[in-house]
Amino acid sequence: MNELKPRIHDEMNGLDYVLVGDYYIPAIELPEDDDRPIGKWGRMHRAYLEETNSLLLNHLILTGKLHNYLADLDEQAKERCRVLIQQMAIAEGVTEDLKRQSQWEWVKVMNSIVNRAEESIKHELIYT
Repeated sequence: MNELKPRIHDEMNGLDYVLVGDYYIPAIELPEDDDRPIGKWGRMHRAYLEETNSLLLNHLILTGKLHNYLADLDEQAKERCRVLIQQMAIAEGVTEDLKRQSQWEWVKVMNSIVNRAEESIKHELIYT
């Protein structure tokens, strides 16, 4: 009777198998954990993918790239939002002087800027 090898490689599918008892089981490892948070923008994009592009979502899940993809998108969206808010505030003349003179007016203008910047991010990055 032949001795079974503890580990074999199948050239047809490219998988390694490990001997467990009398059976060979695929040696599949999970991808490295990524500690970066997905955040608001990443969660919104995932929900969008679930509704509109389940093929891409399934591909990202099966290849183990979903978390990195969503974390990268979240970082890009946060940075883009920060830059947009800063540019819009400069363009509209919102300064610290306005904040000292009229806090309510400053809050009203900044809320408007933040809302417009977030809508722009949704159309540029999240819902595409």
